[in-house]
Amino acid sequence: MRLGFGLITCQRHPDDPRSDTDLYRDGIALSRLAEQVGFDSVWLSEHHFLDDGYMPSLLVTAAAVAQATERIGIGTGVLLAPLHDPIRLAEDAATVDLISGGRLILGLGAGWREEEFELFGVGLSERPARIRETVAILRAAWSDDAITFEGRHYRYDRAFVTPKPTRPIPIWLGAFAPAAIKRAGRIADGFLGSSSGTSGIEGFDQARQVALEGLAAAGRDPATFTFALHVPVYCSESANAWDEVRPWYNYLRWKYPDMAGSRGRVGPPTAPPALDDEDRLRSSIVCGSPQQVVDEVGRFRDTLGDDVHFIFRSDFPGMPFGQSTRHVEVLGLKVLPHLR
Repeated sequence: MRLGFGLITCQRHPDDPRSDTDLYRDGIALSRLAEQVGFDSVWLSEHHFLDDGYMPSLLVTAAAVAQATERIGIGTGVLLAPLHDPIRLAEDAATVDLISGGRLILGLGAGWREEEFELFGVGLSERPARIRETVAILRAAWSDDAITFEGRHYRYDRAFVTPKPTRPIPIWLGAFAPAAIKRAGRIADGFLGSSSGTSGIEGFDQARQVALEGLAAAGRDPATFTFALHVPVYCSESANAWDEVRPWYNYLRWKYPDMAGSRGRVGPPTAPPALDDEDRLRSSIVCGSPQQVVDEVGRFRDTLGDDVHFIFRSDFPGMPFGQSTRHVEVLGLKVLPHLR
C-alpha cells in the first residue's frame, strides 16, 4: 500500500497569526518531515482568487519541495488543467521532474469555480475537451518529436518542448462524475478520488469499477493503472483527538462551499460559522488513536486492495505548526508501519 501526505494548500485560517511566507515555509517543512517519517508521496492542491490564499501555483511550490527533499514523490492533487496552456504546462512539469530527479506525479482536474474560469477566460462547458486535449498534448510534448496539434481549443505547429522530463510523467485524473471517471480510465495513468466525493470506501470502489470500464473500452491493461484516494485523517496519542482537530477540520470542510459565494472578496479570510452538525462532520474524518487510525485505514486497504495509493489528507488550515509536526510524526511512527 502506497501512502501519501497532503493536501498542502497554505491557506491562511482567520485565527492563524502566521504570514503567507510562514505558511509556505511550514508547508515545505512538513513535506520534508513527511519524507523523513516514511510517506511515499506529498500532495499539493490548487485554487485561485481566494481570501485565504489557497495555493494557486502548484508547480512553483513543487519545485521548492523537490529541492527540500530527496526521495518522496511529489503530486499535484489536482492542478486545474483547463486554466493552463498545455505546452507551458508540459515545460513547467518537465522542469519540476528534472529538479526532483523523476519524482513528479501530475494530477489534473477539470475545476468547478465559476470565478476562476471567468477571470481566465475559459468556459466551464469547455472542460471535458480541454482535459482530453491537454493529456494528448502533454504526452506528445514529452516524446522525442516536435508536436503538431489541431484541436478544438489548442493548436500548435511543430512545437518542440525541451528539456524532456526524466521519463514520461505519470498523469492522474481527479474526477467525481461517472463520465469523467471513465475518461480517466481511457486516457490517464491513474484515477485520483476523494472520500467526500465518492462517499467513502464503497463509493470509491464503485468509482473504481467505472474507471475500469474506461480502461476496458480503450483496450488498456489495468495493471498499468493506479488508483488513488485522499481521505481526511487526524491521529493523536491523547484522548482528545477530535477536540484537537475540530476547529481546523471544520474550516477545511466549510471553505469549499464558501468558495462558491466568495467571488471578489478581499481582506482577511472569513471565519466559518459555528458547527451546525458535528456528528456529520465527525463521521467524515478518520480520527483517533494510532490503533484506531490503523484499523480504519486498514478497512480501505482490505476493501480496495494493497495496490491503492492512500493519501492522508492531514494538513489542516490553521493548525499550529507544532501540532502539525507532532501529528505527522505520530503517523510516521505509529501508523504507517502497520499499513505496509
